Amino acid sequence: MLGHCAVPNCTGGEADSQPLFRFPLDSERCKQWLEKCQREDLIDKPAEQLYKYERLCGKHFQPSAIDSEGQGIVLKDDAIPTIFDSPEMSQTGQGKRKEVAKPNEKETKGRKKMKKSEPEPATTSTQPLSEEDENREYLKSVFEIILLLGGHNVSPTYKGEDSENSPAQTNFQALLDYRIQNGDEPLRKKWDENKEKFPDELDNMIDVCEQYIRVKLLEEVMQNGPFSLITDELVVISGELFLPIFVRFVDKSNSQQENFLGLVSFTGEEDVVAEKVLNEITEKWGLKMEQCKGQAHSCSGTHSSKIKKFAAKVTEKFPAAVLAIRSTQTLNISLANSMPLSGVQLVMATLKNIDTFFSRTPLLVAEFEQAITLFYEDRTEKANVLKGYCQTKWTRSHNVFEIAVDIYESLLLWLDSVNDNEDVRWSDQVAHEAMMISKSLTDFEFIMTLIVLKNITALTQAVGKNLLGNSGDVSRAASSLPAVLQSIKEVADNIDVYHEFWYEEATNIAAAVDVVVKVPRSFLRKHSESVAIQPENYYKEYVSFAVVSGVYNELSEVFSEQVLKMLKGLALVPAAVEQNKTKSDEECVEVFKNDVPNADSFSAELNCWWVKWSKKTKQECFPSNIQDTLQLADMKFFPNMLAVFRLLAIIPCLSLDSTSNVVYQRFTRYMEEVPDKMKSKSIAFMNINSHVQSDLDSVVDLYIANDPK
Repeated sequence: MLGHCAVPNCTGGEADSQPLFRFPLDSERCKQWLEKCQREDLIDKPAEQLYKYERLCGKHFQPSAIDSEGQGIVLKDDAIPTIFDSPEMSQTGQGKRKEVAKPNEKETKGRKKMKKSEPEPATTSTQPLSEEDENREYLKSVFEIILLLGGHNVSPTYKGEDSENSPAQTNFQALLDYRIQNGDEPLRKKWDENKEKFPDELDNMIDVCEQYIRVKLLEEVMQNGPFSLITDELVVISGELFLPIFVRFVDKSNSQQENFLGLVSFTGEEDVVAEKVLNEITEKWGLKMEQCKGQAHSCSGTHSSKIKKFAAKVTEKFPAAVLAIRSTQTLNISLANSMPLSGVQLVMATLKNIDTFFSRTPLLVAEFEQAITLFYEDRTEKANVLKGYCQTKWTRSHNVFEIAVDIYESLLLWLDSVNDNEDVRWSDQVAHEAMMISKSLTDFEFIMTLIVLKNITALTQAVGKNLLGNSGDVSRAASSLPAVLQSIKEVADNIDVYHEFWYEEATNIAAAVDVVVKVPRSFLRKHSESVAIQPENYYKEYVSFAVVSGVYNELSEVFSEQVLKMLKGLALVPAAVEQNKTKSDEECVEVFKNDVPNADSFSAELNCWWVKWSKKTKQECFPSNIQDTLQLADMKFFPNMLAVFRLLAIIPCLSLDSTSNVVYQRFTRYMEEVPDKMKSKSIAFMNINSHVQSDLDSVVDLYIANDPK
């Protein structure tokens, strides 16, 4: 398309300032360009169309192929692109999303004077276009504008403020007028005929763009076999709740990928919304859930029960979609978020507010560090540790609850001083937020729940750290989890003893900051007619036992026997094989025998794999993760092992590297940085998937198929 280079995964014209050149009008030379840049999907397109809609950036041409003319540059008549030395650029699959390698110094010097490209002279068409062709060209121009705006997170329908001389235009109208003013006569002609009815059609055309991109994403997923279904935290756009849908898969180049398929409305009763979402992604979108081998969901707050209902519905209809945990959160935070207990949700919401509060300005962090120094003036080492945490995202760490307990008193005292604002150092908003956080901290339900979470998640902290490590660490985490579950069960069986210690710890903290120990008002209001309950008994039943049971149940659910067996398969990664020096042939064969191309030879192949990687010299460095293992040249000699590793690679609890996780990073950046009033379901989808290259003819065909008139 016009806005970026046609070479797959090249960022020319989009993420850098490379000049863009039109494809040549000569058919043979145009074909050479397509073959060189590996765009066989465009080989059937006429040279005239490629000349108009496709571009190639300057980084693919030798400096000698470029002539400087004044302030611009042009290509020589016989110029052919020859520079495709980046491994990422040479991939033909469009799912590959790695940064393109920078040109070497010599090439950079040769292009220093490039400022903008000048189009090659157009030839005059001797045959006028038919009415149908004119209409197609008009629609292609309109869709090109919509896709360009959406890809850059610009709403086509947004209108600025009116000026004295002219009324405000929408972004779409402004870009269209620019095209017309620069000589696009066919566009002007058809626009004059359609502009009256166009405002009613724009939303429909945006939907078609979204539908087309989703079809392309689904084609990529379906062609590559097994995948995992992943959902993220619910988001609110224009006052409506939406569930973000992702899929994790392994592409043709054996690289882990995640695709963002869009946002699904998540309003309604539990049973209704679960069925509705599943129907939307299968029937309307066309996702073949028969290929789904795993699922993971991020849930928190009052909607966690709805998410769990949806997960249960997926498991009911597609049993092969094994439930696991999501790698985007630490284990302890994920466990806490999944519990719908009022005390736990109070703690998690307060921690999120603290994170937001300190992110406002570095000055707040600096002031709090001074408060820690004063509070622990006789314990310098302790103060330095806590101040070190302040420089990190501690509210998202493995030991978040332990840190929260350690800084509790100093944080509360400092927040009270910010709220008092005696020296008028802080804005009213900052003072108000400090007051609201302080109010939550001085609720005894918060203190008691925090203490219980700190103590029970100490048992799962090591497992959580290993889950974010290399493949050997994850395999060890899976092996240790049964023992962790047994320890949690023992705590639950002896809750009277443990609660006594926890309650004493909580009441001591409460006494130090003058917090009254009492039963939550919300509970008393709901049970006003029942016999009065003592605080200690209430917190034993509704906090201590409830939290311990919740952690045990959630761990058992997301780390089922099937998931643990699969995670133990990570011991087959070469570095883990060499380190452990142990075989697990029978168990591994049993777990994966239905997913390999030749089960009869699997055991023998597994033995050959173990022999190959069980020894190494000092100079050798073996792959320690799934991604590097999949890229081994030797994988072609181990077809069964390749199938096993492709299946392991889609397990949701495994962390992705930065190159495979780029789509999720775009999603989080959009949701965090775009103001709520500017967010749009469709524009978010197009912006996050801006890497998908669109064939305008296919977009027009889809539009006509949806609305033939």
